[in-house]
Amino acid sequence: MKSELIRVIIVDDHPVVTRGLAAVIKAFDEDLCLIGEASSGEEAITLCEKAQPDVVLMDLLMPGMGGIEAIRTIRERWPCMYVIALTSFGEKEMVKEAIKAGAISYLLKNVSAQELVKTIHEAVSGKSNLSPEIAELLIQDIRKPPQKEYGLSSREQEVLKLMVSGLSNDAIANRLVISRSTVKFHVSNILSKLGTASRTEAVSLAIRNHLVN
Repeated sequence: MKSELIRVIIVDDHPVVTRGLAAVIKAFDEDLCLIGEASSGEEAITLCEKAQPDVVLMDLLMPGMGGIEAIRTIRERWPCMYVIALTSFGEKEMVKEAIKAGAISYLLKNVSAQELVKTIHEAVSGKSNLSPEIAELLIQDIRKPPQKEYGLSSREQEVLKLMVSGLSNDAIANRLVISRSTVKFHVSNILSKLGTASRTEAVSLAIRNHLVN
């Protein structure tokens, strides 16, 4: 950890959140120094240029340039700055994108003051931290078996979707404005590609594996 003060900026478009974070930084650790606040990604980049912080606390959803793009830009321009994603949203794809963009840690806004301060200190030492909910989300995603690729064409996917909806071959033909023999051809291909012996089995497999919306 650095011996001098850790210089921190807050990037969030909600004033109440900003005031709360500022209070934590000022009251909970004398080694932390709040040197600026921004309410958008564009303001964050300008502030980083002027203030040269050690750590940036970055919200992700803001007007204008969002937090993920701001993280990417900051890390590209100033690799020595550490960005902690601090947001209310724990969607899997958002977490992945923030980390991919260069966030060293990902915390939810329900984090305790002690954990936030600890994460800031660890960031300047190059150590990452994830909120428990985020860590569990990523673990579940890693453990999830990869979805098998069946190689269905776009037309076969359309036919399968209608099969799942319970439509007969005649009804599918009417819906897609194709001949009944063409539908039978597509259904035969679908059964073959899915490795199923019947229409019912194909529909069951499609539902289990979320092959159609």
